[in-house]
Amino acid sequence: MTLSPETPHKPLPVDLRLYAILDPERAREQPLPELAAAAIAGGATLLQYRDKHADTRKYIDTTRAILAAISGKGVPLLINDRVDVAMAAGADGVHVGQDDMSPADARRLLGPRAIIGLTLNNTREALAAVQEPIDYGCIGGVFATSSKDNPKPPIGLDGLADIIANARIATPALPLGAIAGIDENNASTIIAMGADGIAVISAILMADDVSAAAHRLRVIIDASLAARGAGS
Repeated sequence: MTLSPETPHKPLPVDLRLYAILDPERAREQPLPELAAAAIAGGATLLQYRDKHADTRKYIDTTRAILAAISGKGVPLLINDRVDVAMAAGADGVHVGQDDMSPADARRLLGPRAIIGLTLNNTREALAAVQEPIDYGCIGGVFATSSKDNPKPPIGLDGLADIIANARIATPALPLGAIAGIDENNASTIIAMGADGIAVISAILMADDVSAAAHRLRVIIDASLAARGAGS
């Protein structure tokens, strides 16, 4: 579907509370469709499939397999970076970084119902997000992590607080998540600082029991949101 300037942007609902990122490099050779289903069973509210090394056909085939495994669960699946893969496989949207296809171009290609997320690395990008046709922002990386090669230093809690504060001024209704190095030990702090949810990879995928790990995180997130007065 192509989005014209006159087409209203009507995305699917976005629930960022527990955003599980599926990456084969962190999956301990377990099938991603099974991990996706287990993460949802534990309480994941949004999924992303990220594969920096798969060829296009394998990327599409794996996306379709994940979609089949989570069919009827009500949890959207987004694709990292690759708008073409999302289109071909019928995923629910994409997550793009600052150097990937622009959100506006992704929106034109994917249409008004697709979910489009954008990485926010600093305050300037957070303020500019008001101009973008996106459905959520994901702030990071907050802490050091081995799950992704990132030459930029972590923004830390002070950086996270600054970006959230500025993003709330520019786009008060935009859901905001946080990513990188987040686990059961610091998830409550991230939520208390104003994030609507957390994006995790290793904290779920590297666990012996993926569903149980997702459940523990979801309990922490929901309790922290309730304590902040944000509901669940």
